[in-house]
Amino acid sequence: MKGDEHVQQYRQRGWLVIENVFSPDEADMIARLAEEISLGDLGQEDSATAITDRGAEGQLLPRKIMQPFLRHPTFRAFVLDQRLQRLVSRLLGGEPLLCTDQIFMKPPRFGSAKPYHQDNYYFRCHPPDQVLTAWIALDDVDEENGCLRYIDGSHREGIKPHSPVPGERHNLAVDDKHIDLDRESLAIVGRGGVVFHHSETLHTSHRNESDRWRRGYATHWITPGVTSEGDVVANGYFHDTYQI
Repeated sequence: MKGDEHVQQYRQRGWLVIENVFSPDEADMIARLAEEISLGDLGQEDSATAITDRGAEGQLLPRKIMQPFLRHPTFRAFVLDQRLQRLVSRLLGGEPLLCTDQIFMKPPRFGSAKPYHQDNYYFRCHPPDQVLTAWIALDDVDEENGCLRYIDGSHREGIKPHSPVPGERHNLAVDDKHIDLDRESLAIVGRGGVVFHHSETLHTSHRNESDRWRRGYATHWITPGVTSEGDVVANGYFHDTYQI
């Protein structure tokens, strides 16, 4: 019965939290590896990019790891775990195919905000109901350290226009007039839990105001038959056999 309730909530609100998909120890292992890799990446950068942020004193800080699936076999084993795939399959109602992934870092007292946006503005996949994001919490995530925030039911309202954010070349944002904050909900989740959201659900996260990390592993899934106006499907990981 719980599975049916999960599907109903996901379809109604456009997002869902399921706790304890992975153990805290498993989440800690992935968080440590992500921190090691992202800090190593800082040495290759001389200015803020999509994978780095620049702090108030000018220092480079980790922002994101692009395609971690390709960076280490431990990441591959983690996101292809059957516990996660079974949940994705239930919510999509079909075979889950992994397209791409990122790890969002948000260091303590800094981790920058991400404006309201819709994943499918970037993916341009059809049909959108067969595309979701599974965001795995690698830390305990709450309002203070920058949890995900959603506009309930926005996945049923279509794609909104997105515009560049001044001074943030890697960010596009939906105009405030399309954001009904009366319907905003916070996705509080413990480490090892997963937040699932529909490809067209409006979502955001605020700056990390805590002394804790807020690391989240975002994986993006489709079912067979999904097409894209871009290259997200053509370049999907599921086309290749990877050694775990």
